[in-house]
This record gives sequence, structure tokens and C-alpha cells, in this order.
Amino acid sequence: METNSNTPGSPVLQYLAREPKVQSAKKQAIILLHGVGSNEADLFSLADQLPDDFLIICPRGQYTLGAGRYAWYNVDFSTGKPVFDTTQEASSRELIKQVVAQVKQQYKVDEVYLGGFSQGGIMSYSVGLTNPKDIKGIIALSGRLLVEIRSSIRKNDELQQLKVFIAHGVQDNTLPVQYAREAKSYLENLGIQSSYHEYNMGHQVNGAVIKDLNDWLNQQSN
Repeated sequence: METNSNTPGSPVLQYLAREPKVQSAKKQAIILLHGVGSNEADLFSLADQLPDDFLIICPRGQYTLGAGRYAWYNVDFSTGKPVFDTTQEASSRELIKQVVAQVKQQYKVDEVYLGGFSQGGIMSYSVGLTNPKDIKGIIALSGRLLVEIRSSIRKNDELQQLKVFIAHGVQDNTLPVQYAREAKSYLENLGIQSSYHEYNMGHQVNGAVIKDLNDWLNQQSN
């Protein structure tokens, strides 16, 4: 299902949704955020490989880069390190928080897992760690944890109950695996134990990642 964000009372961002194929007592959703230069259809292609009892929501980033290409914020890699637009990142963070709230209200969802690939994984860290009361878990696929948001993270019981799944390729030349290792260490210092996985792959999501993610999601549901 695709919604139109230009109609009155419509969602904050245009998105694709897959309703749960089977009903369970606990209503759960996964919101997946695409990477820079992609769109909502990218991770939605994985929907049928994820657990049948989850609602899957894939929103479109608010910034247009070209035909069918969107982002959560503009980023420049020309210096060898990612330099990003902090105002755009903060704006997208607020929009994603609103998406989470709308999904919970519209679909009567009990728990939301927020995840994404690359820039989508970055946004998932930022939203989840600064707003843990509304997020059950974070799924970071080939992402990084922005140093700039650390001052906004508050160590409390809600934060320490956050579930985190991290997957990263050791051959990733876009966002090197060191970012994932640093995130894992930082989370441990906050009292958060992540489910951490490295793979012999580049900047991508493969079948092994999906299998491990499914196993982890099913563990959280039991």
C-alpha cells in the first residue's frame, strides 16, 4: 500500500506498508529507513523476507536528490569523511518521530522497531537513542552512530531496555566497519548490549543478514 502525503490528514511522509500476514497477541511494527540516494521501495523489497506477524513500514526521505532518489539529509564524502547537514538531519529526526507516533496510532501497534540501511541506520540510531520511550529496538544495517547526537542521549532505564541489532560488512568501503565497532562499544558504555554481527561483504544487505535479523526479531517476540 502506498499513501499520498499531499492529502489532508495523511502521514507525514509517503510510505509503503505490508500488513501482518498473521495476527499475534502483541502488535509489532518494523519501520525501515532507506539509504541516501534510494527510496521507500528499496528496503520494502525485503518485507516478505521478514517475520509474518510484523507490520512493515518503509517511508521516503524528505529531501529529493533526483528522480526516484531521496535522502534524510545531504552528506558530502569529498573530504574522505562524511560531512552532513545538521539542520536537515535534525528535521528528519523529528519527522521520523512523528512517523513512529502515527504508525502506533493508526495501526494500533504496541511496539516499534526502527531500522535502516546506511543513512537509514544512522537515523535509526539517532531517533532510537534520543527517544527510547517510543522505540522497542534499533536495527542498524551498515550504518554509524553520529558523535553529534551523543550530548542528546540520556542514560536511563528506558534507554538501557532498548534492543539493538547491528550488521556490518568488513569490506564496507562507504562506511567502514570501524563505525559499527565504535557504536557497539559506545552502547556497552551506556549499559546496552547489542546483537552484533560482522559479515564478509561490502556496503550491502545479504541473505545472512536477513537470517540473523529474523532470528533476533523472533527472540524478542518470545
